[in-house]
Amino acid sequence: MNTMKTAFLMTLMMVLLLLIGEAFGGGQGLVLAFMFSLLMNFGMYWFSDKVVLMMYHAKEVTEMEEPRLVQMIRKLAAQAQLPMLNVYIIPDETPNAFATGRNPSHAAIAVTSGILKLLNDDELEGVLSHELAHVKHRDMLTGTIVAAMVGTITFIARMAGWAMMFSGGRRDERNSGNGLSELLLLILAPIAAVLLQLAISRSREFAADAGGSTISGKPRSLANALKKLEQGSERTALENAGPATAHMFIVNPLRSGGIMKLFSTHPPIEERIERLEEIAVHGM
Repeated sequence: MNTMKTAFLMTLMMVLLLLIGEAFGGGQGLVLAFMFSLLMNFGMYWFSDKVVLMMYHAKEVTEMEEPRLVQMIRKLAAQAQLPMLNVYIIPDETPNAFATGRNPSHAAIAVTSGILKLLNDDELEGVLSHELAHVKHRDMLTGTIVAAMVGTITFIARMAGWAMMFSGGRRDERNSGNGLSELLLLILAPIAAVLLQLAISRSREFAADAGGSTISGKPRSLANALKKLEQGSERTALENAGPATAHMFIVNPLRSGGIMKLFSTHPPIEERIERLEEIAVHGM
């Protein structure tokens, strides 16, 4: 299923770029957009995880440097029947974590320095098991491609908007219908990308909570961890966090309130905790 999602996302990315290219550059823009979309799809598949890790200044660590964390991941990976992952630490006091990579053999888990200080061992195991469930479900590539899609489409839409503003006087030859189509495309393309991000990420989080509970056998520890992580994120937003990559983290790294909660990339923490409590009582 996730392989199909990935293929769909990469196709959607190409279609959106072709539409934008044709709208603003005609035939020449279409050709350039096609070449750019091929390059983007290749880059997203092979390098999107590395780009995300670089964005957050994540540093790879060894067992000698972080024995508690690395030994815990090794034990849980064995329980999940997964290969050992590369381990990264993000130098940020805001507690959070995410997994990335194109498949289980090329995967990594990144945690902030703040989460290591905040959580006890059982709670940390719950969080790491949640991320390993993402790896087991092959969610990571989908997540990183969505991040690249949202960022790229938003960037292109902004650039195209500036181009429309500064070329207004030289576009008299275009009819008003074309201008309206371009304006609608500028508005709708980023919205479509964000809605896709929301739809995919919310369902993935519920599945990873349940899968993580199976791996660790500690659903209540994960529930306790989620409470602490949400409180920590509300106090301080994660440095360098942006909407394009927010869905990759175990809890939303962005501060949000009021109507913005409707557009959160994550389900409400209360609902996630309620489901985990049901798992603790009744099992899967």
